[in-house]
Amino acid sequence: MKIVLLNDLLINKGLYEGVKNDLASLGHEFAYYLKAPKTDEEILKRIKDADVLIVDNTKISEEVLSKCPNLKYIDVAFTGYDHIPQNYCKEHKIQVSNCSGYATEAVAELNLAFIISLLRDLRNNEIKTRKGKTHGNLLGEELDNKVVGIIGTGKIGARLNELLQAFNLRVLAYSRTIKKELVQKGATYVDLKDIMSKSDFVCLTLPLNKDSEHLIGEKEIALMKKNAYFINTSRGGIVDEAALINALKENRIKGAALDVFSIEPPLNKENELLKLNNVILSPHIGYMTKEAMKKRAEIAFSNLYAFLDGKITNKVI
Repeated sequence: MKIVLLNDLLINKGLYEGVKNDLASLGHEFAYYLKAPKTDEEILKRIKDADVLIVDNTKISEEVLSKCPNLKYIDVAFTGYDHIPQNYCKEHKIQVSNCSGYATEAVAELNLAFIISLLRDLRNNEIKTRKGKTHGNLLGEELDNKVVGIIGTGKIGARLNELLQAFNLRVLAYSRTIKKELVQKGATYVDLKDIMSKSDFVCLTLPLNKDSEHLIGEKEIALMKKNAYFINTSRGGIVDEAALINALKENRIKGAALDVFSIEPPLNKENELLKLNNVILSPHIGYMTKEAMKKRAEIAFSNLYAFLDGKITNKVI
């Protein structure tokens, strides 16, 4: 089989040659690319003859897949797989796996970092320092006894709950499925209305799918307390971004921290979020740690070898 790694997984480059040699000994061809493709044409040029595609969060269009007649398996080196044409894969019997779990610690920790940064207004205090100003008697807040609402209690939400409990934070949780282990570790499950209205911080830790798309809209944001913060490290499409921007502009909530957006960074220079001083922005870095990249590669290549051995691990389609 011809196996194509679409772009770099941010690991030791020498490992790719080891994989290439190992796959060659098994009768397979392995091609890997270290630079991200910039166009659909470039993606197609790389994968048109592939039987197996390994891809991170690079968007793959249905049009591109329609020109890849040999493709049998997509190994998504990412947790989310909404950037893959799911219906097309189902219809054409292209099997898909993901790397769920590789960034659990990284994303959970970023949520905690955002919470602390928002409470102490690190963004604006850093700007003041660089401008030669003092704190101006701007008072921050402490973590103790704050209420954090976690929407989505999969692996990341569960790990975030554990981290929050260590800081004496009260945790509310919302999910379609109540998990006893989270309740045993201090979380209280409530409905979405209560999460939005009772939390000092609302954290999104759920995947984007047909059920979660625009789950948080104008109505839900309107329920939030005026001194509450909104944190999104999951997917931009879960939130009505325009409604969130309006709430931030009108100071109907105190602030936000966003790692994901309706369109992947780089953001358009005209994006209203860039003009707001009550929001922390980062360019989708939740999964970007050395440890997570190592775990991701291990899972992705484990998925690959399982497929070549006639099995499917971490199957999502």
